[in-house]
Amino acid sequence: MSFPWSPLWGLYWREIVRTFRNPFVLLITVVQPFMWLAFFGSSFSLAPSTALKGFFGASNYIQFLLPGVLSTSMLSVGMFGSMSTIQDKRFGFMKRILITPTSKGTVFLTKSLGSATRGLVQFPVMIAAAFAFGVPLDLTPLEWVAWVAALMLLAIGFCSLFLAITARSTDWQTPGVVANFITMPLMFSSAALFGSTYFPDWMKDISSVNPITFSALLGRSFVLGTGTNWADLGYLAIFSGAMLVMGYFVSSRWLRVE
Repeated sequence: MSFPWSPLWGLYWREIVRTFRNPFVLLITVVQPFMWLAFFGSSFSLAPSTALKGFFGASNYIQFLLPGVLSTSMLSVGMFGSMSTIQDKRFGFMKRILITPTSKGTVFLTKSLGSATRGLVQFPVMIAAAFAFGVPLDLTPLEWVAWVAALMLLAIGFCSLFLAITARSTDWQTPGVVANFITMPLMFSSAALFGSTYFPDWMKDISSVNPITFSALLGRSFVLGTGTNWADLGYLAIFSGAMLVMGYFVSSRWLRVE
């Protein structure tokens, strides 16, 4: 008798292998957040340390920005996951999978988990880049694990959201349109790039429930050595779980093959 999780494991492994078989996609996945760190992070390099300390709470803006860039990059991970699903639909792979006992819900789970895992490839590269830019990272093993877990939960949540929205689509343009609609409001209404202290009240309200904010604040507390609010990790777990359940339900009922 076959192991009941074998379809899930097999399709998940396929997603991981596909990441490393396409060096161009892997390169873009890694380089994009690095460019944010290099260009956007360096934009305040000549600002007085007192000004940086007062506005960002850090004497080095790259130190402040690093957790935020890692968090916002999980948005693009979700987009690539939905594009991969549409590719499988258009080239017939999805149909071949679904004539087997594999369910639509299992396909959704493998796409969500595979895309989220792919996003974590950025983490060691960004940490190495941060060291190169002179950012001190004195984290405990628990903090490293919690930071990776927070990013994984955020990635699973956004991957599930994107996959649910594009479940019925076979159009290549749909993931890009959805990403453009979602990415900018979520990115700039979070505390990823700037602190929310000077936000207008309506943006503060959005920021207070924006999952990117919670991921950025948790990672920033580790990098800056400030007090950690471990409830942020709990919020991300709730967000990830809710999106995963919603995405599973939507895909099980409405995932369209062609």
